Amino acid sequence: MTTTDAYVLGRTDAEYERLRVQARIWQDATATLFDRAGLSAGARCLDVGCGPGETMRLMAERTGPGGTVTGMDVDATLGTAAVRMLHDAGHRQCRFVAGDAIRDEPPPGGYDLVFARLLLMHVTDPVTVLRRMWEWTAPGGHLVVQDYDLRTVGVYPDLPLVDEWRRVFLGTFTTAGREIRMGHRLPALFAEAGIGEPDGIEVAGRMEPLARAGGMLTATYRSVAPAAISLGVATEAQRDAWLTDMERAVVEQGGHTAMWPLMIGAYRAKARR
Repeated sequence: MTTTDAYVLGRTDAEYERLRVQARIWQDATATLFDRAGLSAGARCLDVGCGPGETMRLMAERTGPGGTVTGMDVDATLGTAAVRMLHDAGHRQCRFVAGDAIRDEPPPGGYDLVFARLLLMHVTDPVTVLRRMWEWTAPGGHLVVQDYDLRTVGVYPDLPLVDEWRRVFLGTFTTAGREIRMGHRLPALFAEAGIGEPDGIEVAGRMEPLARAGGMLTATYRSVAPAAISLGVATEAQRDAWLTDMERAVVEQGGHTAMWPLMIGAYRAKARR
């Protein structure tokens, strides 16, 4: 959501709400990385691809009013709404800039924490984006990145319906030139960007009954469907049939165990000059 590359998911109110739910689900995993990076009062933070602002809230809670939290995203509508929500919650240290991580620069000065979650999987040149984020990291600061390995999505016992989700969702990302293993790739990506080996890596997973996970599977399928149809990965008839079948499966196979993508985080401190 932070480059001018085509974004394969939707930009609808339903998708924005899905992003908020997803962010809250992973907030503990993200908070762990912030603690590893020593994020504390007075810090200057940059959230690249800030989306609905849920991670900015986690930053603001740690930096306090003496810090600054800047969100950057190409989706100005979503970013502006995020900052309005944060201000209403009392986090007046938050601000938003509409920007592209490849073409644009954030406000000057460098940041004690530069962060991106589920950004690199949406861009065609993640090395350049990561390298720029490292440039924006101030000496003594930390670069922190989280991304998915989408290959782990599945259900036990197996269901052809979930296999079809994998075919369509992963197939759309792959056809669009996106990396479905981005989380797994992070250490290599740090090396390619000239940053060096991460100081640490954190891997988080999530399993739950299909009765609960079905809502997120349905929301992600709906979101990717327009791109899937445009790219020839799925048809409108296949989309409609899948949505109907999933609605039935949540009731009839709701006790099956669903596994989410792995959320993999990597972080590195920048040496002081």
